[in-house]
Amino acid sequence: MEIAFLMDSLESIDPLMETTSHLMYECNQRGHTVYFFEPHDIYIRRGEVVARMRNITVSPDLSMKKYWHSAINCLKREELIFETVTDLDALFLRKNPPLNYQAIEFLAPESDRVFMINSTMGQILGNSKLYTLNFPDIIPETHVSRDPKRLRKIIDNFGGDMVVKPLQRFGGEGVIKVSNRDAENLNSLINYYVRGYEDYPAREPIMVQEFLDSVREKGDIRILLLNGEILGAMRRRPRKGDFRTNIHADARAFKHEVTEREKEICRFIKDRLIKDGLYFVGIDVIGDKLIEINCVSPGGIPRINRLNREKLEVKVIDFIEQKVSRMKAKNNNSKLS
Repeated sequence: MEIAFLMDSLESIDPLMETTSHLMYECNQRGHTVYFFEPHDIYIRRGEVVARMRNITVSPDLSMKKYWHSAINCLKREELIFETVTDLDALFLRKNPPLNYQAIEFLAPESDRVFMINSTMGQILGNSKLYTLNFPDIIPETHVSRDPKRLRKIIDNFGGDMVVKPLQRFGGEGVIKVSNRDAENLNSLINYYVRGYEDYPAREPIMVQEFLDSVREKGDIRILLLNGEILGAMRRRPRKGDFRTNIHADARAFKHEVTEREKEICRFIKDRLIKDGLYFVGIDVIGDKLIEINCVSPGGIPRINRLNREKLEVKVIDFIEQKVSRMKAKNNNSKLS
């Protein structure tokens, strides 16, 4: 198979701890041809979507470090492969947030001819923290506004701690805990986050959400879902003096057995995820509440592998091969009819 990865620069990745590198490694091990390109490499030629790709297929059975070193060395070759996107069998959309809307617009017309993980429309729908609002029964009390006075009233009426979240950031960036007990700073923080100095239409809407106190001691649960089914999970506990459970914020990962309540949450969101083409996602759960759904570049495979002595990337690539086979059969039948 011809499999491409649209992602960030290879040099920016720690291959031992990144989900993307493990997916690429597994593709390479199976003898698939692996390509790499970045969002700025996409263009249109005579109405066709084309990308300036690099073939980073290397010898199998290398260690991860040697594999990654060899893949990066492929970038030093002068040749670029101007590949028509529809010649690919599968395309992993693994560019880290924020979503690159121009790349998504280029690729969207080809989504019926190339299997994309995750789908272009699904990423548009799911890349914001607002996507969890599709499941109001299983999320904490949540409000979104760009009006500082309204937000202040919400926090005052709530009475307890709340979390402020910018809608488009990731890795815990900009997430803070607020309370009406710190009134002097609260007004300033709200105005800063919504850009209260701007005219109302130019302000930034933010999310304020109930703070779940159990996160201090128990942390949260990252669950990876593949086609709506549980692939793997880990518990993430924040470092001392912080409440954020993101690995990028120095949280630590621990082994975790998925509870019945967590399985219920996964079943509750499964059909909507598949409908939106979100086949590979990471969800975050605190207590019995769904907190976030990560679909743009969900991570966690290397850490869950280490904790459970698994190779979750094998199941992901198995799934990709099956989907590509079915898509090809469907397209061939369409041509014959």
